[in-house]
Amino acid sequence: MKLLVLGGTVFLGRHVVAQALAAGHEVTLLHRGRRGVGLFPAARALIGDRDGDLSALDGLHFDAVIDCSGYTDAQLSRSTAALAAVPRYLFVSSISVVAAFPPGVAHDEDAPLLTGDSGYGEQKARAEAALLAARPGRATLVRPGLIVGPHDPTGRFTHWPLRVASGGEVLGPGRPERPVQFIDVRDLAAWCLQLVEQGITGTFNAIGDSLPMHELLACCRSVSGSDARFTWVDDRTLLDAKIEAWSELPLWIPEHDPAFGGMLLGSNARARAAGLHTRPLADTVRDTLSWAQSPEGQAARSPHAMSLQREAELLAAAASR
Repeated sequence: MKLLVLGGTVFLGRHVVAQALAAGHEVTLLHRGRRGVGLFPAARALIGDRDGDLSALDGLHFDAVIDCSGYTDAQLSRSTAALAAVPRYLFVSSISVVAAFPPGVAHDEDAPLLTGDSGYGEQKARAEAALLAARPGRATLVRPGLIVGPHDPTGRFTHWPLRVASGGEVLGPGRPERPVQFIDVRDLAAWCLQLVEQGITGTFNAIGDSLPMHELLACCRSVSGSDARFTWVDDRTLLDAKIEAWSELPLWIPEHDPAFGGMLLGSNARARAAGLHTRPLADTVRDTLSWAQSPEGQAARSPHAMSLQREAELLAAAASR
C-alpha cells in the first residue's frame, strides 16, 4: 500500500510510520521539517505546511492517508482538496469534540459535538465537519482520549509510572475505584493502519477499556518493584487545595465536575467491533517507564505535574485531619 502520513515525526505519527514500514508499506511523510528530520530513512519525506504550501504533493498518488496532524477546518479543507483522488482518508480527531461530559454519564460516538470556532475541541469538531463535507461516506474519524506510551511528549501518563517507581508515600487522587481510560499509542497506530488497510469508514472512539485508578497505580508498583504505598485524597480536599485537575495530577478529574466529570467514561464498543485490540496494562507501564528512564525520555516529563514537595504538603495535611 502507498501510504501518506501527515505528520509522522513526534508521537502517534511516529508509531504509525514505524509500524507501516515494518509491515512493508511504501510510506511517505509530509511534515514541516521542524522535528524528527531523518528519523525514517526508509520513508520518503516531503516538506510542506498544512497552513500554506502543499505543492510537494502535486502529481503524487497514494492508496491511503493517515492524518495525524490536522487541527483546523482550513487545514482539512486544504489537504482533502489536494488529496481528493486518494481512496482512503483517516483523520485522527479527539474525544474533546464532545460538547459535554456530565458526571456519571457514559458517552459514545453519537454524543452532541461542540460548536464555535475557538478552543481545541471546537477546532477539531470543525475539522471533522470539513472532512465529512469533502468526503461524504469516504472518511474515517478516529477520536482518541489520552494517548500514552513511549515517546509521549506530554508526560501526563508518564508521571505515574515514574512517581510510583520512586517509591514512598504516593498521593492517590480521588476514590481508589474512580475509572480512568487511555490507549497505548502502539495499539492506536496498529488499529489506524488496520482501518485503512481494510477500507473501514465511520466514526470511532479510540479509547481503551475503563479500569480503576488503584489498578493502574498497583500495576506501576508491581512493574517497578518499588516500595510505594498509596494514600488516597478525596476530590473535595484536592479542590480546596486548588490542585489543577488533569495537569497537576494527571488522569485526575473530579467525578462531579459538571463539564468533564464523565470524560473518562467513553464507550469503545464500536472500535472493538471494528478490530481495536489493546495490550496488557503491564506492558504499557513497563515500556513507558523504560523509555522515560532513558536519556531520550528525560525531556518528556510533564512540567505541570505536582512536585514532590507539594505532594508531601498535601499528604501531611490529609494525615492531620
